[in-house]
Amino acid sequence: MKHDVPPPYTAVTRHPVFPQASHDEAARFDFLANLNKYLSGTIGAGNKRAYDTRVLPAFRAEHGRDPVDRFEIRRAMNKDPWHRFWSALKRNSMEMRQQNGRQMALRQMDELDARVRQFNEGRDTLQLDETVAVPRYQAAVDIHCMPGSYHGEDRPGDVSAGANYDAGIFATTGGGLGALSDGGGQALVEWIRRERPGWTPRRILDLGCTVGHNIVPLALAFPETEVVAIDTAAPSLRYGHARAQALGARNLRFVQMNAEDMSRFEDGHFDWVQTTMFLHELSGTALPRIIREGYRVLAPGGLMFHLEQPEYSDAMPLYEQFIRDWDAFNNNEPFWSAMHALDMKQQMIDAGFAPDSLFTTGVRAVVDTDIFPQAKSGGDEDHGRAAFWHAYGAWKTA
Repeated sequence: MKHDVPPPYTAVTRHPVFPQASHDEAARFDFLANLNKYLSGTIGAGNKRAYDTRVLPAFRAEHGRDPVDRFEIRRAMNKDPWHRFWSALKRNSMEMRQQNGRQMALRQMDELDARVRQFNEGRDTLQLDETVAVPRYQAAVDIHCMPGSYHGEDRPGDVSAGANYDAGIFATTGGGLGALSDGGGQALVEWIRRERPGWTPRRILDLGCTVGHNIVPLALAFPETEVVAIDTAAPSLRYGHARAQALGARNLRFVQMNAEDMSRFEDGHFDWVQTTMFLHELSGTALPRIIREGYRVLAPGGLMFHLEQPEYSDAMPLYEQFIRDWDAFNNNEPFWSAMHALDMKQQMIDAGFAPDSLFTTGVRAVVDTDIFPQAKSGGDEDHGRAAFWHAYGAWKTA
């Protein structure tokens, strides 16, 4: 049986600090999850048809040639009524998702703060530093249309930004990251156990952790490992720490820190340095600095691993580059386009990695069989529901 409808919002796992949705709030998230699926599938397919039947022929007639890059395609497609209609719906669906999650968090701020404090107070595994400034490239826009972005605070000690993010990502992905939206982290656990059976890193560092949903599975999988997650956004760290504690990840430390300067950590301190869908949030200046710092704090024989979308190469059709670029111009992702045009292998070589130490692979989020029961039998239709990432990795030579 084919599953065309995303799982209901009631399938999300409500850990002790998770915001409680009213009937209407859950119904809005269910509507938005289904709208997003409809936009990415049925309606989204009309973009390619519009390009092939209207936009490309008109471009050829006007210029006497095909487009030479994704930017020419974008300018031409932005004049097409179908693409404009689809783009408006996608933008509005994200704004509605953010507003629903935000009002849900703000409605219960006092209760959320109280529950978070129960897990945060008196613990040394949350280390905030008010001297850490949010970089301008993060503060200039509300990333993903999220009001106040990851670092916005409505009052001292606020956790609403983290709660909003955690509450809404299940609806945004249609359950494709699992009931705890931790499919990326679960996939990392599966990958490392397959690639290096029996390996137990001494220390793991997660950069740009937000609420820690991608690092908690690793901390739970390696309970004897010291795991550190850093970010510049205090509200997300407060919430993420409480979330991790509630889920039993007691070996996971959340630290407020800018990854461009990790001088607090000595050279070679970590056996594993990673990011999950974080590099595209970085400016062209910050990204190489962070990779260099990651290389410095990585021990010889250690692993650097970045989960991202694939880079725009000559092998990727220009239309695909254009459609993947949509978020850069319509979803408050100002660095998305430039980052995916980088040669990530060269970036890592420039940071110090030996060329023969580099590798690329694919990592698929672990399918949650409680949400997609048919996945227990390995059915392709359910496996395809899970998110998929491109991964850039390297093992540091001595």
